[in-house]
Amino acid sequence: MDPFRPDTPAGAYDALLARVLPQARSQQRWTPADGALPALFVSHGAPPTLDDPRWLDDLYTWGQSMPKPRAIVVVSAHWESAPAALSASAAGTPLHYDFGGFHPRYYTLPYATPDATDLARRVAGVLPGDGPVHQYVDRGLDHGAFIPLMAMYPAADVPVVQLSMPSLEPEALLALGQRLRVLRQEGILVIGSGFMTHSFAAMRDPRLAGHTAAFDEWAVDAVVRGDVDALADYRAKAPGADVAHPTADHYVPLLLAVGAADDPTTAVSAIERFTIGNSIRSLRID
Repeated sequence: MDPFRPDTPAGAYDALLARVLPQARSQQRWTPADGALPALFVSHGAPPTLDDPRWLDDLYTWGQSMPKPRAIVVVSAHWESAPAALSASAAGTPLHYDFGGFHPRYYTLPYATPDATDLARRVAGVLPGDGPVHQYVDRGLDHGAFIPLMAMYPAADVPVVQLSMPSLEPEALLALGQRLRVLRQEGILVIGSGFMTHSFAAMRDPRLAGHTAAFDEWAVDAVVRGDVDALADYRAKAPGADVAHPTADHYVPLLLAVGAADDPTTAVSAIERFTIGNSIRSLRID
């Protein structure tokens, strides 16, 4: 089956909802006794994720392995805006369907999360700056946020805001993550959403898979060694970087998660496999 032309668009997602919604709604909610939530790096995928039963199950199982967060703040590869700005926080804000060329159904799938006004205020309060943080009242979550969350928290019962990347420089995302770190102690899940490797060239040419595999191995090794300097200098240090990440947008959310964590050496892979020539490795970091 062509992953970009499924027989039943989002059919695997429909099956997930039918199977898990009661359990998802009753998931134990975070309490202070649970301690700080982890920081996550999620390889988010695109609409075809919703047609991949294994990927959806992996994401759902991952979400169930933690207490249900009080709220979620996501930094996605698909929104760069300086200084850092916030998405809309009103309940049920329409999604930002920032992709093209897919079946019409993908542009109608909802993910109507609760009001996140208090969360937006709290996130704004930890950001640097001399004035108020700009909030886009009509910009909903983009697919880097809503695609993985549809599987991780399919009941759509957790407030979510998206925070823009103020820069594509690794150091800027590391610093932003450090600002957000305190939120984890309050039951707020901090997610950097990108892709461990994001190579359209490798999708088209299987002979390039060695480059994405080498980058994936290097990146996870650097994280678990706590080598933040190497992660920031990935263009010079990482094998296969030019193939695995011709642009920085899907890589730097990893630095966001590293910055938000207490100890990068605690990183564990919640998802660890390749699809269409790219690594979809996703990490939990405490």
